[in-house]
Amino acid sequence: MAGPDSLPLRRLKSFQPLNRLTDDQLVLLASRAERRTHGPGQRVAERGVRDGLDIFLVSGAVELQAVDGRKSIIEAETDKALNPIARLQPRMYDVVAVKPSEFLVIEQDVLNQLLRSAPVNQVEMGSEDGVSGGDEEHQLLMEFYSELRSNQIKLPSVPDVAWKVRRAVDRDESSAEQVAAVVSADPAMAAKLVRSCNSPLYRGFSDVRNVREAVVRLGMRTTRQLVSVFALREVFKTRQASLQKEMEKLWTHSREVAALCWVLADQATRIDPEEALLAGLLHDIGVVPVLVQAEHHSALFSNEANLGHAIRELRADVGTAVLENWAFPAAFLESVRHAEDWHYECREPEPQLVDVVIVAQLHSMIGSNQNDSLPAFDEVPAYRRLGELELNASRSLQLLTEARARVQEVQQLLSIR
Repeated sequence: MAGPDSLPLRRLKSFQPLNRLTDDQLVLLASRAERRTHGPGQRVAERGVRDGLDIFLVSGAVELQAVDGRKSIIEAETDKALNPIARLQPRMYDVVAVKPSEFLVIEQDVLNQLLRSAPVNQVEMGSEDGVSGGDEEHQLLMEFYSELRSNQIKLPSVPDVAWKVRRAVDRDESSAEQVAAVVSADPAMAAKLVRSCNSPLYRGFSDVRNVREAVVRLGMRTTRQLVSVFALREVFKTRQASLQKEMEKLWTHSREVAALCWVLADQATRIDPEEALLAGLLHDIGVVPVLVQAEHHSALFSNEANLGHAIRELRADVGTAVLENWAFPAAFLESVRHAEDWHYECREPEPQLVDVVIVAQLHSMIGSNQNDSLPAFDEVPAYRRLGELELNASRSLQLLTEARARVQEVQQLLSIR
């Protein structure tokens, strides 16, 4: 049911991206918005529906349920409630109130129109001199927010060979010969898989000579993960030469985090190291569409501060959308969403991919002297959750020093062409 009164401007400004609008625009938006209340157990939004609405949680709490049965709770006035609930269209979650709750409901077309005409705060947008690049970045951000909400953003596709191998491995009746045949349809991928099987990380008593032998030695699961890993390299590309440098930096960083993830998973958890490797490579996948879109905004990518701000604003939302589009499991989505959320604490009792990715990120940033703004190790929940080795700062660094050879082996694996 609809409520009669408008929210005060102060409350409206607590939501993103409403905080980008002027007071006059917020007054106009409030006159076009709807207030709704729902009791416990009532459905707020339905998975699979494209309703063209943004729904903000004003009070109460809701439960989100994904197609795989995964559930999460969002409480009003918490960080998770700053953005619209289950914003992607068609909706990825069933949303149900778990206590008496109130919502602000806005048509996406109305909000997008207001955002496009919102003024630009040059300093907030990251321009040090208050002039250069602000309009361009503002335009890029508004385009992305609009397209992300309406599910129109152009996301990279799963490389064809990776998709086919995943499908083959997931069929219970598939044999090593059948999986090898799928891989062999892509000669470049076949060569990479054989070379990886003969690398120090997987080498046996003798070298393998063909794809079938590689699949047998690696096993189905590892074969699937490694094909995805090798196929990802093709995603990190753009036509703009200056932006390709950014893409190469992104790939280099992703490889480093992936290698650290492999070692941490192997040494400190029961997580499959190859899954951790893939999660590490994917943790910044949301940056790829931002860089591709930035090709059309020359003033933006010529200013590193502006581009960096756009990436920080968008990487988690866009990365989650990419992996949802690729039908990746929930654990990978969680690791992308919270890869740089140092204070995120997973609700599962055992260490998860997100914990490994966060800790690998910390070590990567410390190794590249980016530790000025990082929290202390013992303040990071993910770090505490890798408890089997009773990690502390010195023990963790000792572990990675001892494992440096393994890190280098994984790096070499990721460099196979």
